[in-house]
Amino acid sequence: MSNGDLPVRRFLTGTPNQTTTPATYDDFPAAGDLRADPSNGLISAATLKAAIRRCAMFCFIMAVVGLVLGGALYEKFPAPYQASTSVLLTDGPYENGLSSAGDDQAFAQTRTVAVAAMHELGLSGNVNSFLSKYEVTVESQRVLLVTFNAASEQQAMTGANAVATQLLRFRAALLTQEQQQVSAALALQVIQAKQRVKSINAEIAEALTQSASPARTSRVNGLQAELHAASSSLTSLQQTMSTNLATVKPATTAAIKGSRALYPAAPLSRSRFKRVLEFPLAGLIAGLGLGTALVMVQAIMSDRPRRRDDIAAALGAPVRISTGPLRRGRRPWAGAFWRGRAARHADIEHIAAHLGRVLSERDGGLVTLAVVAVDDPQAAALPLVSLARSCALRGRHVIVADLAAGAPAASQLQAGPGVATVEWEGTRIVTAVPAPDDITPAGPLGRAATRDRHSPFGAAVAKACAGADIILSLVTLDPALGSEHLSTWAADAVVVITTGRPTWTRISAVGEMIRLSGTHLASAVLVAVDRTDESLGVIPREQAGRDDEVEEIPLRATGGNGSVVTSSERDGGHRWAAGDLPTI
Repeated sequence: MSNGDLPVRRFLTGTPNQTTTPATYDDFPAAGDLRADPSNGLISAATLKAAIRRCAMFCFIMAVVGLVLGGALYEKFPAPYQASTSVLLTDGPYENGLSSAGDDQAFAQTRTVAVAAMHELGLSGNVNSFLSKYEVTVESQRVLLVTFNAASEQQAMTGANAVATQLLRFRAALLTQEQQQVSAALALQVIQAKQRVKSINAEIAEALTQSASPARTSRVNGLQAELHAASSSLTSLQQTMSTNLATVKPATTAAIKGSRALYPAAPLSRSRFKRVLEFPLAGLIAGLGLGTALVMVQAIMSDRPRRRDDIAAALGAPVRISTGPLRRGRRPWAGAFWRGRAARHADIEHIAAHLGRVLSERDGGLVTLAVVAVDDPQAAALPLVSLARSCALRGRHVIVADLAAGAPAASQLQAGPGVATVEWEGTRIVTAVPAPDDITPAGPLGRAATRDRHSPFGAAVAKACAGADIILSLVTLDPALGSEHLSTWAADAVVVITTGRPTWTRISAVGEMIRLSGTHLASAVLVAVDRTDESLGVIPREQAGRDDEVEEIPLRATGGNGSVVTSSERDGGHRWAAGDLPTI
């Protein structure tokens, strides 16, 4: 403005009379002085519970998938047939009756017995796999129970009989081998004892051929003593060997003959119903548990706030309106997928009514409002266009400036780049859409508009605003580009946020950019609200009232007809007199 007072914002930082320089980015308190700290925590037991309730459909789908997979596994691995037989084992002469049952159980589960049983059955393959098909349990000190699993009843009975037979053969061979080893050891000792006796007799005979002397007599006496001891040892060994042949060998034979299968293998009862329940039920529980775990892990790792209070704390503005999804979702468990058009339309009108209430606070003059889309410009464009239509139906001259990426509002109004008047649903609305390469176009308000006073778009916007009543802007903000241009389009801003999509940092950055631009952040609108959220969406106490720290300094500018128009910085709006624009 060449002949008017420059807009100035004064912040009360310490003393009431302390002022700052004209409004630039350096004039504003640091973001850390205004923003809530996300370290307050987004995760709690209530948050996890809400996440599970919110994703109940996903957990249900995972449970159904587990149920189906369990049924498929049952078809792939049906319930096996089982047969069992009991084996009676008689202890051998060298076995300890207290531990023999455990030893025999271990023998039955050795690879030797398994390989022999496989050969008897004519099977080949992995021995460990065959070992997993049968189980041997101790029923008593002398009885073992062999249970075999197979794909058919006959195979189960044949397998159980084969394992029992090979166990008896292995044990019989082991007992016979033990008896033979003991007998062979005793026979060797007898032979060695006889050789010892023979050797001593030869030494005595040699000593007697020598001439008589005390030394010979002493040597012969010693050899005779050794001969007596060797003869006694030989006699003892011969008696032991005779006893072994007379008692141990028959005992071994009796143990072998006394060990047998008590009855041929018989099939066990087979419960198909129990097996049918086990697999699908296990799959159902596993699927539900996996789905719940995934939801909880996602909730713990997420930095995207969902509660109204958390979003208000991140943005620094209260959440005034919260609705369901405004657009049809792609995922089956997304809320808007099931919501009808009437419900979505009602929510759009609800948000539009809230935007209208924000506009109504600016009584008289040119009224401006920016709808800032944090994550979904398409959703934010719906209530903006609805509000523009409502105002146009009441005879207001409305300008819709679509500054968002992709120009979704202009697309809905079927308008292209530039400034044009379109007829839409029985109304006439002026649209202002900058060129794709003009990413931060200045609007008709404030000093920043002077940079575009000679551009075709800026001149067309200024001409259109000469007779406008309302300017509605759809804006997306990028930290890389700044937000200085926002205040040239609107005095107030309402932020539209989709629950769970933007991060805490993104929401906080948008709020700071709006404040740094000099635009008043009125409130936030929460779309696709979490139905489990019971918070209010109010600003934390330590943040409340920070906008009230801005001292009212009226802005003055000379209008095109010589009149003076003013704006209250506290109200955040440029209340231009109707039909007047500031001289640029």
